[in-house]
Amino acid sequence: MRAVFVDANPTLGAVAERLRRADDVALQVNLQPDIKPPAIPAAMGDAEIAIIDHTYLPTDIARQCAGLKHVVFLGTGARSYMSPEELAGLGIEVHIIKGYGDTAVAECAFALMWASAKGLARMDREMRAGNWLRTDGMQLTGKTVGLLGFGGIAQEMARLSLGAGMKVLAWNRSPKTCPGVEFVPLERLLAESHILSVHLLLNDETRGFLSRERIAMLRDGAILINTARGAVVDEAAMLEALASGKLGHAGLDVFDIEPLPADHPLTRMPNVTLSAHSAFRTPEAGDNLIEAALEHCRRISRAG
Repeated sequence: MRAVFVDANPTLGAVAERLRRADDVALQVNLQPDIKPPAIPAAMGDAEIAIIDHTYLPTDIARQCAGLKHVVFLGTGARSYMSPEELAGLGIEVHIIKGYGDTAVAECAFALMWASAKGLARMDREMRAGNWLRTDGMQLTGKTVGLLGFGGIAQEMARLSLGAGMKVLAWNRSPKTCPGVEFVPLERLLAESHILSVHLLLNDETRGFLSRERIAMLRDGAILINTARGAVVDEAAMLEALASGKLGHAGLDVFDIEPLPADHPLTRMPNVTLSAHSAFRTPEAGDNLIEAALEHCRRISRAG
């Protein structure tokens, strides 16, 4: 059995080479992070396992990969890059990796919350342009942060926020409990949160979940933080709310289109703080991610 890391960047490629064991599945690390879908069949050859970081795998391309039986996607958002159901119809199983970067992503969400509350990105931009712009920030101690969805990342975000003296509310589709966190109906979460932090997986049920109607339920001037998936939020409604002041600020690590186009309206709005889908990018998370991918390969190999 053979595996190909289809779109390894130099950092993750080096991690894969360092963590692989002598008794592992034969692994080819393809250092081609910008590979295009039509080139995937040639890169795969007759390999049974594809490890994919961020490259689209259309079903018609997967069909051309003669030996492909398993896709190990480096993260949880495989649906943003492929159709697991269509691939299953071809006899290809998609495996995802959870939990590898919970702390890293939560720290980014926490940082975006503070940067948004204090207006740091805008002051930095203006000062670099020669303008002495001073803005009034939001004091976060004592404020309410609402967590929309409550998986591992949200649990870490709750820990950090509680440590900062904030009140933490949460809503989740299935019942959960966590010390210090009050679980409330969605309507209350939206109405009471000074900061709403999005932590939902993207699927057919959550696409556009934070709709125009739900954004309207937020308190005026609320801060929106999204480190989950861009498509969970109605982007057009978010832009309108930012323009009107209904949303005071948005701190965003994820977008409908990635990379974010240079002429995107978000790049021209003063009350947004943007990061390039990099919340998970720490050495610790990278090691966790690749070790989990290699363990998937080992399990697949043992199963025959």
